[in-house]
Amino acid sequence: MTTSMIPTGEATAILPAGDHHSPVKVFGTEAIRNTFDDLCLQQAINSRCAPGVTELVLNPDAHCGYGAPIGCVLASPTHVYPGPVGFDIKCSMSLLQTDLPADAVQDKSTRRALIDAVCRRIPTGMGKGSRDVPKARRIDEKIGSAAMTDGGSPDVLSRLGIPIDWADRCEDAYHRGHDETIDALKSRLYELRQRRGFKKFRDKVQQLGSYGGGNHFGECEVVQIVDDEGAKATAKVFGLIDGHVAFLSHCGSRGIGHRLASHQFQTLEQKFDHWGIPYPGSDKQLVYAPLGSVEADRYLDDMALGANFATVNHLLINALVLEAFQEVIPGTRGHLVYFISHNIARQETVNQQTCWVHRKGATRAFPGGHPALSRTPFAQTGHPILLPGNPQAGSSVMVAAAGAKDSCYSVNHGAGRVLGRRRAFRELNQESIDQSFTDADILTNCRRYPRDEAPAVYKDFNEVLRSVSKAGLATEVARLRAKFVIKDAADADD
Repeated sequence: MTTSMIPTGEATAILPAGDHHSPVKVFGTEAIRNTFDDLCLQQAINSRCAPGVTELVLNPDAHCGYGAPIGCVLASPTHVYPGPVGFDIKCSMSLLQTDLPADAVQDKSTRRALIDAVCRRIPTGMGKGSRDVPKARRIDEKIGSAAMTDGGSPDVLSRLGIPIDWADRCEDAYHRGHDETIDALKSRLYELRQRRGFKKFRDKVQQLGSYGGGNHFGECEVVQIVDDEGAKATAKVFGLIDGHVAFLSHCGSRGIGHRLASHQFQTLEQKFDHWGIPYPGSDKQLVYAPLGSVEADRYLDDMALGANFATVNHLLINALVLEAFQEVIPGTRGHLVYFISHNIARQETVNQQTCWVHRKGATRAFPGGHPALSRTPFAQTGHPILLPGNPQAGSSVMVAAAGAKDSCYSVNHGAGRVLGRRRAFRELNQESIDQSFTDADILTNCRRYPRDEAPAVYKDFNEVLRSVSKAGLATEVARLRAKFVIKDAADADD
């Protein structure tokens, strides 16, 4: 039997409001803690004091976001919160390992040819889809709908020419509806389309196999495994090859996810206003729904639809990247190392209690021996954690340590911003940014590298990683060194 949203006066009588005496957990060195501004901290306090919240974690990359800080983890056994998932549902990282040695991409003309080959297959930027590039997969409504309801199923992957075994290298290859069925998602998608919840649905599903704008990117890397026996053994399980070329991708559910999230925020705000329910911290971006309510069921279904789209989007991108390498360097082989999200809510056990763990710009970190990994290739080691830094500082592959339990088995999702986009445009010099890429011998597809995505807008990546390792959350397995970057210079949609 389902229920509906009810006013706070009644809700507090039947819904636990959480233990507001326990603190917000912060993981970061002193230098990192000094990067948290007042708004970020206020958002953390508001989120911690919201109904049903039992845990709130700030990772070292934390900065202000929509309602909840980006770089936070929120756990609740009784409520779901759209804000601590965000608009780009299941924004994620993936890593493709090739068998090419580093010197195969040393020549600039080869790298430029690879950039062109990738860009002929994978569009970038707001609203761009498969129609905008000549060698993309052609996506129709039928396969787009199947991607949203079935996720990375063998049928969907085979129809798109994606290796089926890549699903085994995903944090979650698919998501089910609020009742753990596909039927719930099919019914919800039908309902949304009947109500015109998706305008231009045909155009939006064609964004399958594309990068967005803002901080989304594709990056050709050279793998440098840490000179440590433990790291080398873990890298072998991960499928990393020292001194060889890999490809790192960052993107999410594109216009599909944004539309789903926007609709949810609007609907829940209307409910709050209708009932006169106070917003946590007087912030309408922290709307929520009690588990078991119609509103919570609809949110979980919509989140699953967006998450499935994001999953297939990443897997298709990696298949297209491998095709591009094979066009330029025939005989290239590659395999997926891992695909992991950082904008999602998942049901997990926290302090012996089943909770919805919301990770907003935060990455799952299960160490070896965690029960959830028992049937995966990473049961003994822990799964790969993919952390983007910036092209010039490098990115990192880490693995969780036992101490990750203290952070709800989570770590940061990258470096985290220290400069907002407007401030970056005001303060940073375009010529200096472009010259820094030339000096670092990193090619890009951009005529002018986006100022609001320059390395200087992000926190000190080494200090961020030091915060993680000193706290006993995770250790570094490999550093990834960029050789070229594919990015869009249009407006951000992350």
